[in-house]
Amino acid sequence: MAPRKNAKGGGGNSSSSGSGSGSGSPSTGSSGSSSSPGARREAKHGGHKNGRRGGISGGSFFTWFMVIALLGVWTSVAVVWFDLVDYEEVLGKLGVYDADGDGDFDVDDAKVLLGLKERSTSERTFPPEEAETQAELEEQAPEGAEAQNVEDEVKEQIQSLLQESVHTDHDLEADGPAGEPQSEVEDFLTATDSDDRFEALEPGTVHEDTEDSYHVEETASQNHPNDAEEVMSEQESSEEVRHEDYDEPVYEPSENERIEISDNAIDDSNIISEEINVASVEEQQDTPPVKKKKPKLLNKFDKTIKAELDAAEKLRKRGKIEEAVSAFEELVRRYPQSPRARYGKAQCEDDLAEKQRSNEVLRRAIETYQEAASLPDAPTDLVKLSLKRRSERQQFLGHMRGSLLTLQRLVQLFPSDTTLKNDLGVGYLLMGDNDSAKKVYEEVLNVTPNDGFAKVHYGFILKAQNRIAESIPYLKEGIESGDPGTDDGRFYFHLGDAMQRVGNKEAYKWYELGHKRGHFASVWQRSLYNVNGLKAQPWWTPRETGYTELVKSLERNWKLIRDEGLMVMDKAKGLFLPEDENLREKGDWSQFTLWQQGRKNENACKGAPKTCTLLEKFSETTGCRRGQIKYSIMHPGTHVWPHTGPTNCRLRMHLGLVIPKEGCKIRCANETRSWEEGKVLIFDDSFEHEVWQDASSFRLIFIVDVWHPELTPQQRRSLPAI
Repeated sequence: MAPRKNAKGGGGNSSSSGSGSGSGSPSTGSSGSSSSPGARREAKHGGHKNGRRGGISGGSFFTWFMVIALLGVWTSVAVVWFDLVDYEEVLGKLGVYDADGDGDFDVDDAKVLLGLKERSTSERTFPPEEAETQAELEEQAPEGAEAQNVEDEVKEQIQSLLQESVHTDHDLEADGPAGEPQSEVEDFLTATDSDDRFEALEPGTVHEDTEDSYHVEETASQNHPNDAEEVMSEQESSEEVRHEDYDEPVYEPSENERIEISDNAIDDSNIISEEINVASVEEQQDTPPVKKKKPKLLNKFDKTIKAELDAAEKLRKRGKIEEAVSAFEELVRRYPQSPRARYGKAQCEDDLAEKQRSNEVLRRAIETYQEAASLPDAPTDLVKLSLKRRSERQQFLGHMRGSLLTLQRLVQLFPSDTTLKNDLGVGYLLMGDNDSAKKVYEEVLNVTPNDGFAKVHYGFILKAQNRIAESIPYLKEGIESGDPGTDDGRFYFHLGDAMQRVGNKEAYKWYELGHKRGHFASVWQRSLYNVNGLKAQPWWTPRETGYTELVKSLERNWKLIRDEGLMVMDKAKGLFLPEDENLREKGDWSQFTLWQQGRKNENACKGAPKTCTLLEKFSETTGCRRGQIKYSIMHPGTHVWPHTGPTNCRLRMHLGLVIPKEGCKIRCANETRSWEEGKVLIFDDSFEHEVWQDASSFRLIFIVDVWHPELTPQQRRSLPAI
C-alpha cells in the first residue's frame, strides 16, 4: 500500500518535474515508464501513463479558449439583442473624460489623461448650444420613479396628440397675428408676430415701452460669435443683429427696469446698505449640483445605427455645419423612421440658419423639430427637447401664437413638469394674456409653493395690475430662492420700485444688491438696453454733449416753440395724450409727440409746423430712434414716481416754455433742479429721476431726445429702435 500511496501522492511532483525538466523521479513508482517513448510524450505534456494530469494540456487549453471566446461572442450578441446595457448612459459617463475636444472618449483622450499628449485648446468639448439644450432638459426631466411614470403614461398618447395638432399648428401660424386676442389696458405690451425676424421690419407707431411691458428682446447667441460691434453690450445689438442673431428670449423691460453696464461716478454713500438674505452668485455656484438624469435620445432602432449618428453629430459639434446637414439628410433618407436622425437634422438646420442668418432655413428647422417629435417610437426626452427648442425658435421669429401652441402641447404631454408650465406662463405673457399667465403660475404655486420662478413672475403680474403691496412678497421670496431665472435685473428693479411706492426704505438695498450682482451700473442708473463704455453722469452741459448748435437754436426760438404748443392745447386738446406708463402717483400729465423712434408724425407736425421745420436740420434728435420729441404739460398736484429710462444711448433735453415761479422741480440721481423759461436742462434719463408739480398753474416744457454723443455713426444707424 505504501508504494501506491507514494505514487498517488507523488503525482504532483512527477508532473512538476516532468513539466520542468522532461524526466521523472525514480521514486515515483512509475516502473520503467520513463524510458519509453510514450512515457516521454506523457512527461512532455505534464501527465502520467495512467491518464492522470497535473496541468492543462495544450489541446485542452485551446478547447477551453474557444469555448470562452464563443461564450463572449454570444454574450455580446445577447446584450445588444435584448438591450441589456444602456449605452447612452455608459457613453455619457465616459464623456466626462473627453480631453481632446472631439466629443467622445477614445485612445487620444487616454493619452491626454496619461500625460502623453497635450490637451487641445482649439476645439470645444461640447457646443454651448448643445450644453444649454442638455441643461434645460436636465432641469426639466423627471427623476427616478417619476421619470418612469412619465415614460409609461405618455408614450402612446404623445404620437396621437402630436399628429392631431400638426396641421392645426401650421394653419394658426399662417394666420399670423390677425386672430390673436387683444390685450386689455392693464395687460402687458403684446408682442406681435413677424414672419421675418432677420429682415428689416416695417416700422409702426408705438408708445415708449411701458413700465410693466413683457416683450421678447433677442440677445447675442452663445453658439456663435456675435457679429455686433465690440463696444456694444451683450444685450445691445445692431438692427441687423436684432433680427438675425439667435439667442434666448428675455423680457422687454420698460422705463423702470433696465440693466446698465457702463461706469458712473455718482456718490452712493447716502444709500442704505444693510445686508439682504440672498445667497450670492458665487455661493450658488459653490453649491454641489444635483446629478440629473441624462436624456435618452435613442430608441432601439437608433441604437443599431449609433455609429452613423455619432459620426454625423461629431461633424455638427466641430462646427462643420454644411457637412453635418448633408450627413443627417442622408441618414433621414436611408432611415426615415429614425427620430434621432431627424432631430440631428433639425439641429443642423438650426445652426445653419444662424450661420447664414436665414429665416427660410430657420423655418425648415422648426418644421423638422416637429417631424422628429411626431415620429413613432420617439423617446420622450427627444420629444421634449424637440418641442421645447421649436417653441424657442418660433418665439425668435415672432411666431408667438405658434410658440404658445407648442408650449400648450408640451404641458399636455408632460403635465407633471412644472418647468414647462412656467414656460407656458411666459408664453401667455408674450401674447399679452396676463390673466392666463396668472392662472398658470397660481397652478404651479399650488403644487410647488416654493417655486421661485413662478413667484417672481406672479409678483411681476400683480405689480402690472397695480397690486403693488401684494407683489412685494412674491418678488422678494422668488429672488431669495435663487432658482434659475430669478436672478434677473428686472425683478430686482420691480421689487425695489414696489417698495419705493409703499414707502419701504429697503428698496435701495435691493437696487444695491442688483448692482453687486451686475444687473445695474449703480443704485441710480438702472437701464437695460445699453452700449457699454459710454460716459455716464446724471447732468450734462451743452458743451459736454457737443450739441451746442441745437441748444442755441432751441433757446433762440423758445417762444415760437411755446406758442405753437399753446395753440395745439387751445384748438385740439385731444392731441395731448395722458401719460400711460403708470409713472404717476397722482395728478394730470399729458404729452403731444412730434417724433417717435426717429419717425416723424406728419399729422402732429401740422399743428406745430414751424417747430418741426426748425428741428429737421438736427439729425442727432430727429434721427434718434431711441428717443422722442414732444411737448409735455403737467398740471398742479402731480407727482411722478422715481423711474429710469430704457437706455443709456440717449440724453434728454428739457426746454422750459411755461414755468410757474415756484413749485416745479426735477431730481436726477441725488441732485434736484428747476426749469427756467427759454433755457435747456440736459440729463441722462437712464438715471433715476423724479418730478414734482406743486405750483398753482400748469407747467409746459419741450422734450428733445438726442443720441449719446459718444455713439459712432454706425451705431446710430444700426441700433434697434426703442
